[in-house]
Amino acid sequence: MTKNKALNSAGKLTALLCLITIFLTPFVIVNAGERGVLMEFGKVQDQILGEGLHMMIPVVNTVEKLSVRVQKQEISAEASSKDLQDVFTDVALNWRINPEAVNLIFQQIGDLQNIINKIINPAIEEVLKAVMAQYTAEEIITKRGEVKAGVDIALTTRLANYHITVDDISLVHVHFSERFGEAVEAKQVAEQEAKRAEFVALKAAKDAEAKVNIARGEAEAYRLLRDGLTTQLLQKQAIEKWNGKLPLIIGKESPKIWDFSEFLKRE
Repeated sequence: MTKNKALNSAGKLTALLCLITIFLTPFVIVNAGERGVLMEFGKVQDQILGEGLHMMIPVVNTVEKLSVRVQKQEISAEASSKDLQDVFTDVALNWRINPEAVNLIFQQIGDLQNIINKIINPAIEEVLKAVMAQYTAEEIITKRGEVKAGVDIALTTRLANYHITVDDISLVHVHFSERFGEAVEAKQVAEQEAKRAEFVALKAAKDAEAKVNIARGEAEAYRLLRDGLTTQLLQKQAIEKWNGKLPLIIGKESPKIWDFSEFLKRE
């Protein structure tokens, strides 16, 4: 019986020690869409904790959790075009941390806020300045797709050095200074006026050309008519229209009948 009591006491002691061990051994939960950076006395370890429950040694180990989900960063940046116009761009960037490199990112950069402030925002601003400087203000508008592609490639390459993946970048709004807007509007008005003046001049030229053609036509018709009116033709037309009566000519002398044969002889 004494032996049984001793065994029971030993069992209870073992169970108590297990409970104490469990309570003294903290657990860390890495949520969905996160990775855990394991540190030992503050030193980043190679091991990356995936989603789920993980045991850690008190005091010795600490864990920093970083999200590997897609993050959206919106920023307004200013740059200059090739023709030295101020360009203001609102950018929306979808990015995420490479899950296999969270320990390196945390070791080199820090937490999520440091990544945004020290890496993401400066990268967007520098890339926009470099790309916008390759185009004139007009080309930035007319070649928007090409500009966007250039920003996408440059930013993807730059952030890849920090183990950050770019999923998409959008140039939400690109606008210029008020002075440039007024200059563009004035240019458009001038172009419209020039086109209108060109149209008026072209119409006047066409009208003048039409009048010349009409005059030429009338002159040619008159020439043909003149060339066709021979003496024989006039005599023939006169005979055809004669009603058989000789005209009576009245003068100082007594009335006399006009001799048509004499007219023909004179001709």
